[in-house]
Amino acid sequence: MKFPLLVTILLLPGLCAAQPGPANLKTNADDNTLLWEVSGNGIQAPGYLFGTFHLLCKEDIRFSSSLKQAVNNAAAVYLEMDMDDPATLFGGLMLMNMKGNKKLKDLYSEEEYKRVVDYFKDSLQTPIYLFQSMKPYFLVAMLYPKMMPCKTVSGVDDEIMKLAKANNKEIKGLETMAFQASVFDSIPYATQAKELLKAIDSMDRSKVYFDSMIVAYKNQRMNEIEVLLNNDEFGMEDNQDILLENRNRNWVDQLKLIMKKEPVFVAVGAGHLPGKKGLIALLRKEGYIVRPLENR
Repeated sequence: MKFPLLVTILLLPGLCAAQPGPANLKTNADDNTLLWEVSGNGIQAPGYLFGTFHLLCKEDIRFSSSLKQAVNNAAAVYLEMDMDDPATLFGGLMLMNMKGNKKLKDLYSEEEYKRVVDYFKDSLQTPIYLFQSMKPYFLVAMLYPKMMPCKTVSGVDDEIMKLAKANNKEIKGLETMAFQASVFDSIPYATQAKELLKAIDSMDRSKVYFDSMIVAYKNQRMNEIEVLLNNDEFGMEDNQDILLENRNRNWVDQLKLIMKKEPVFVAVGAGHLPGKKGLIALLRKEGYIVRPLENR
């Protein structure tokens, strides 16, 4: 799940104190929103935090006037990675493979491997031999379109990036592709392979879970998103420190410096926002005022 940005009044670091600021952005009645304002703690102008979803039906991706205004108020847009940089994409292709010349078939019994081969052949119309060296978690991502109720899909991050480019906003990244690839290297390949097979064997249940996550996201129910991420069967509780918590702390350390220089719009997966170790709580712990904004 993932973020947005734009411009009406240009808030430059040296001029922020003289500007009235984005006071017209309304506070949401509760915490059920994907859009948050970050202020205080010495920063001259508010920044914004938005939760994205990596894959949605294209017709379900709509941006509110509040979100567009928040983008307008920002000087730059930060995504998890700078997907506007061709080097990020091309470099990522080399980093998707497992280390040590490990092959996918090495991670399964003969019978298990056949189930994977058959699924890719019959359901994805793709020969698995093309991905023999790829980290299994990247293969899990290839299953997501099969869980979608539509044919035309897009990422919220991608649409945010289009919005930023249309409004001449600089796009930056909090992480490099090399770092994200290293995150997957820190989770045993055998564990990743097990998750891939589980997703294939329980596709019907996976679809129900994925649909629940989409509904929670579209309705901006932050508590439900947190609960689903901690689901014993489908959640990431065993690797939450690697996939979420450590990265959240690293991002907050970066934002403490970034937000002093300029107002930014930060769009990351919505799963990074809620919880005691989520970005909202961590930023508040650092002394920032983080308030929910209307996003309808």
